[in-house]
Amino acid sequence: MSQISPRLRGSGMLAATAITWGGMFPIMKPLLGKIDPFTLTLVRFGFAALVFLVILLAVEGREAFATQGKAFRLWWLGTLGFAGFGLLLVLGLNNARPEHASVVPALMPLISIGIATVRSRTWPRPKAATAVALGILGVVLVVTRGNPAALLAGQAGHGEALVFIGATCWVFYTLGAAEFPGWSGLRYTTLTISLGVLSVLAAEIVALSVGAAKAPTATLLLEATPQFAYLVFAASVMGFQFWNAGMRTLGPARGILFINLVPVTAFTIALLGGHIPTGREVLGVGLVISALVLNSWMPKPKRALALQRPGAGAAWVVSPDA
Repeated sequence: MSQISPRLRGSGMLAATAITWGGMFPIMKPLLGKIDPFTLTLVRFGFAALVFLVILLAVEGREAFATQGKAFRLWWLGTLGFAGFGLLLVLGLNNARPEHASVVPALMPLISIGIATVRSRTWPRPKAATAVALGILGVVLVVTRGNPAALLAGQAGHGEALVFIGATCWVFYTLGAAEFPGWSGLRYTTLTISLGVLSVLAAEIVALSVGAAKAPTATLLLEATPQFAYLVFAASVMGFQFWNAGMRTLGPARGILFINLVPVTAFTIALLGGHIPTGREVLGVGLVISALVLNSWMPKPKRALALQRPGAGAAWVVSPDA
């Protein structure tokens, strides 16, 4: 029983997180009709950063706030993760259906294959290349509702393209965790989100000056309190901690499969809301899931396994919510 309980606990954490992230998309979409993407991102991550700071102080003490001379690197990684992925996700969602946007972050493990290919200047193994091809085909079918010609004609995919760029930023952010061996996931997340929020704030100031953003009223923020509470405490604070703990328990190969619950949850919510997906949309989601399963079954090279040790922060490589 002692061997089963940790796995069940880890599985429960990963499932709860993935379902929470899947529900995040249909929650944010209506908010964008009232609050601009820049302000929404700033409020969400600004409050999340404050919560993380309190938690880090309580858990690891003041010494955990030391940047060890790497403040600029932490700021840059935080900018990629929270101003990059976080902001581009919301900007993309503003021009895409929630369930369509939710499929794109599921490609993060496959995006990491592309990054590794560029860095090593070697072609991926056939199974890896097949997984990437299946994932891309699946997303194209979902985004275009089974009509890839619409993508070529520029009639679809604009919002999803922004989400894809943001997802790539998040992969670079999570790979950066390996540069801080010995740091807990809590410490890495807290320092990067706190510094990254400064970049989100700068983007907000620029957006306000050019009219791309509008300061929300206190009444509007009060009305949106339940949604922001979900985004801050459930999708961000709980999500990061549960995902990290679950991945450490099950390992990246098994844990990554739970990311499939993100688009499944978003499509289920859309179905309950009256949106009937086409057969090709369903096929597209199935191809993305198949690609992730294929990728998780591939043996990992020794160097990759070294980066996936708990101390190297590899549990963060596939988190889709920033």
